[in-house]
Amino acid sequence: MSALSLVVVAVAAALTAFTALYVLARRLNNYGVVDIAWSYAFGALAAFYALAGTGWPVRRALIAAMAGVWSARLGTHLLIRVARHHPSEDARYGQLRRDWATNFHWKMFGFFQLQAISVVVLGVAFLVAAQNPTPHPHPFEIAGAALWLLAITGEALADAQLSAFKGDPRNRGKVCAIGLWRYSRHPNYFFEWLIWVAYFVFALASPWGSLAVIGPAGILYLLLRVTGIPLTEEQSLRSKGEAYRRYQQVTRAFVPWPRR
Repeated sequence: MSALSLVVVAVAAALTAFTALYVLARRLNNYGVVDIAWSYAFGALAAFYALAGTGWPVRRALIAAMAGVWSARLGTHLLIRVARHHPSEDARYGQLRRDWATNFHWKMFGFFQLQAISVVVLGVAFLVAAQNPTPHPHPFEIAGAALWLLAITGEALADAQLSAFKGDPRNRGKVCAIGLWRYSRHPNYFFEWLIWVAYFVFALASPWGSLAVIGPAGILYLLLRVTGIPLTEEQSLRSKGEAYRRYQQVTRAFVPWPRR
C-alpha cells in the first residue's frame, strides 16, 4: 500500500476505535481508560504499517518490535494502575470534569477523537521506516535502537520505583524522592520523551524521516505544557502541600540532574 493509503486507513480505524472507547468510558464513568488505549494504539499502528508497508522486511519487523514492546509495557502499566483505583478516576480527568462542566460529554468526546488523531500524527516515524526499501541497516537506525533500549529501561525503572514507593503504607502522603526520583520530579516523563527521540533518530535513515521530529516535539509539548507535568504537579501540590513545594525547590522538573 502507498503511504497515503496507509495513513487514511489508520486514521479511519483510530477514530472508530476511540469512538467505541468513549462509549465504554461513559459506561464505566472513568475516562482514564483513554490513557491505556492511547498507549496500546501505537503498537497496533506500528504493526499495521509493518504488515502493509512496502519497505525492507527486517526494518519493518524491527520498528514494529520497538513500538510494540514499548506500547505493551506502558499500556499494561497504565491498565494495572487504572484497574487498581477504579471506580476512582485519575485526578487529571477529575479536573477536566470541573474545567469542562459546560458540555462536558461533547468536549470529552472531542478529546478522545484528538487522542485518536494524535496516534497517527505522532506515529510518522513508524510509517516512514516501514516504507524504506533499503536492504541494510543504517547507522541512524542502530543509534536509534540503542537509545530506545536505554530509554525504555529508564522508564520501566522509574515506574517500578514509584510503584514500590506508593505500595508501602508507610509512605502515604509522602513525596517519592528515591532512585531516579531523587534527580527528577518526573523521570518517567523524561524517558518517555527519550523513547520518542529514539524513534526520530531511527526514522532519519529513511526518506522523509525528518518529518518524524513531530513525535518528540509533540510529546515534549504535551508533557511540559498540557497533560503531563502541569496537571500532575497541581495534583501533587493539592495532596502533599508544603512537602512537595520543598521537593520542587531542590529537584529538577524533567531532565535527571544532581539536586540543587
